[in-house]
Amino acid sequence: MTWTKPKLACGVSVLLTGLMLGAVPALAEKPLSASDWLSGSLKQPDTISAWRPGDARPRDAMRNDTRREIAPTGAVEPVGVTRLGEGNPDRLGTVSPRVAGLPADLWGTSDAATLSQMITRSNPQLPALRRLMRRVLAAQLEPPVTADGQAGQLFLARVDKLLDMGATGAAKELLKTSGPGSPARFRRLFDISLLSGEEAKACETMDRTPGIAPSFAARVYCLAHGGDWAAAALVFHGAEAMGQIDPDMARLLSHYLDDSYVDGSENLTPPAVVTPLALRLHEAIGQPISSSSLPLAFALSDLDGNGGWKAQLDAAERLARSGAIPASQLRAIYVQQSPAASGGVWDRAAAIQALADALALQDLAAVAKALPPAFDRMTEAGLGPALADMVGAEVGKLDLTGRPGQIALWLALQAGQSQVVETPASDITPFDAWLLKFAGGDNSAPPSDSAEAERAAQFAAALAIPAGQGLASGPAQLIADNRRGEALLGAIANVDAGSSGDTARAAQGLTVLDALQQQEIARQAAVELILGPMMTGPQP
Repeated sequence: MTWTKPKLACGVSVLLTGLMLGAVPALAEKPLSASDWLSGSLKQPDTISAWRPGDARPRDAMRNDTRREIAPTGAVEPVGVTRLGEGNPDRLGTVSPRVAGLPADLWGTSDAATLSQMITRSNPQLPALRRLMRRVLAAQLEPPVTADGQAGQLFLARVDKLLDMGATGAAKELLKTSGPGSPARFRRLFDISLLSGEEAKACETMDRTPGIAPSFAARVYCLAHGGDWAAAALVFHGAEAMGQIDPDMARLLSHYLDDSYVDGSENLTPPAVVTPLALRLHEAIGQPISSSSLPLAFALSDLDGNGGWKAQLDAAERLARSGAIPASQLRAIYVQQSPAASGGVWDRAAAIQALADALALQDLAAVAKALPPAFDRMTEAGLGPALADMVGAEVGKLDLTGRPGQIALWLALQAGQSQVVETPASDITPFDAWLLKFAGGDNSAPPSDSAEAERAAQFAAALAIPAGQGLASGPAQLIADNRRGEALLGAIANVDAGSSGDTARAAQGLTVLDALQQQEIARQAAVELILGPMMTGPQP
């Protein structure tokens, strides 16, 4: 549909825009979130009115409401439910403290601002620590100490960290516990909906909930998406005339609303900060933006396969590498089609398909042949942990020897499935035999003839210390002051530093995790640190 600007359109739309704005707060000078790509976070009004062309004027609506005060019959009216008050959203979560394996008063006397900053800076790389971090972010915990105006700050920091981790599904579920009533929360729900292809639901929510539209651009998009192109054009002209839409976004919306641009040759330059809305608009006008260089959450938009299998594979690998999607989902995408070429992702897909076929046939010889190539291809791409989650439990219980047997053991240990290795291979190395026992809870010293013996000995010694003892003064004081959440977040960062070679710091972090009743996580993290060199590339 092509629309044009009538001569009086600008004047009328300015008037309408003034009605829509009402009392709009001053434009924000800083992003409202650590995730700068959130829609509407860049110098946009905090809210806009939900009124749109075609809606009844307030006075008319009041008349209608007055007429409805007299019941038409004597029947009992349905019971209505109204949210009376949300309270502090910092206490909300999707799992109970017991399920999360955390004390309900983990935050204790810590203040919300400090915890929010620590969560924002946190970026664990070890799979065990990422799982722990996600449990912390999702748990229903007693809220920390807050100053005036801080209530909900920690909640949004938790949501934003999940988005930064690519865990859009978990972020969405967390946001749903509080409802979309807050503009800041709806802004995040709107972005997630755009990335997951559920924008129709988000637009419906925006339509029926006054004051939560994150920007005029979002309102224009939703009007057009719902088929009201005339209203979308009217609101667009008015908002543009009022300077309420960024020039780059205005140009993009012009192409989106006017189908005369379809046959044009003008290519729009992607904005410096790509938002999910900009991503969808570029896709709609036939100038899609690759998600490979965008924040991790954007990779979700390529999982639908609309961009082809290659784009889907690239996105799935990126998400699986960061633990944002289950490895089983990556495995399912790998086996969808036959590789179209060789090299890179195609070699990985071919290797996984060969391994999957061998496992399906329960052919031990075929598994022994297919496992090493799959391991080499995956580890050189940083996907060793994903491969472990895919097949570790399956191959760990098989009677494999030689290099296939060693790889199978490593994958089972990396996946936290040491219990499946009932009978170690007859040719198992002394160090691997020790590592298997260590994963099961044995803290004895490793054999000294291994290259990893020194590092492994430090981790074993740290976990052999009785819980609560041997702590450095900093974390010990935090625990004593009932600031265990800060101690836990600090321990996660310290243990993860072992991935960069800081073994002493990692060992200290393990003692803190142990003191905070996270023994299983501490041991699995230590196993992953020890396996690190073995899981980073082809072995001789």
